Amino acid sequence: QVQLRESGGGLVQAGGSLRLSCAASGRTFTEYTMAWFRQAPGKERMFVATISPIAGNTYYADSVKGRFTISRDNAKNTVYLQMNSLKPEDTAVYYCAAYAGPYTLPTSYKVYNYWGQGTQVTVSS
Repeated sequence: QVQLRESGGGLVQAGGSLRLSCAASGRTFTEYTMAWFRQAPGKERMFVATISPIAGNTYYADSVKGRFTISRDNAKNTVYLQMNSLKPEDTAVYYCAAYAGPYTLPTSYKVYNYWGQGTQVTVSS
């Protein structure tokens, strides 16, 4: 098993930036593809970005491409989400997730095995 804990959420004005962190503990971090998802009130959990375990290959949702950057530091067992040029529609609870399996850079939340508790990001207009 792996335990995930997000941090770094908060309130920011439109156009601003935030960096989310997700610290992992438990099993070997480099076994897992890591991802960020988000969920706004009354809406389904949506894919944001994902990163492969060793090579660090990435994939993004179209809505965040060019504004958000996912990265990981395997020595620190941590994955990050740098969010720039934030918009009010980015407001959501952001979740970190971990996946160990055969798929490459999966985007479905149903695939991911482990989840953090979430961190709130609110972007004011």
